[in-house]
Amino acid sequence: MLKKLQSNLVPAGEARFAIVASEYNARYVNAMLRGARAELKRAGAGSIQVIRVPGAYEIPLLAAELARPAAAGAAPPAAILCLGVILRGETVHAAHIGEAVSRALMDIQLQFGVPVIHEVLLLENEAQARARCLGREHNRGAEAARTALAMARVLRRVRRGLE
Repeated sequence: MLKKLQSNLVPAGEARFAIVASEYNARYVNAMLRGARAELKRAGAGSIQVIRVPGAYEIPLLAAELARPAAAGAAPPAAILCLGVILRGETVHAAHIGEAVSRALMDIQLQFGVPVIHEVLLLENEAQARARCLGREHNRGAEAARTALAMARVLRRVRRGLE
């Protein structure tokens, strides 16, 4: 069951964020991207870098590149948001893509210590995509931004405690 968006916004503290978004299923991904950017801007993000890739399968490569400290010439972003929509078809191809992307994104955040927010949605049909991406009450991009803000804050606190 979908939950309504809540407005408990975590301040970004001028942190840098990156968004890797698929061009495939653009109608839905673009709506998620708009929702994510709006939330990050509202929270006062220092900068928001958006990188577009052809499809969901290509998202992990760019996420890994962004997570590497040398990629930006400095510290990696406070969090990387990954946005995509995979619609199931008549074969198992979508499931294979979804599983591979999920595993890769988890590996990236564990390897590099950067929050990687996984909003590459594997959906049954366009009705589910409309409900999760196009509505004001259930925009998964906005939810991804809130998660990114919260994880950036938590990780910053933990690392300060470890220093």
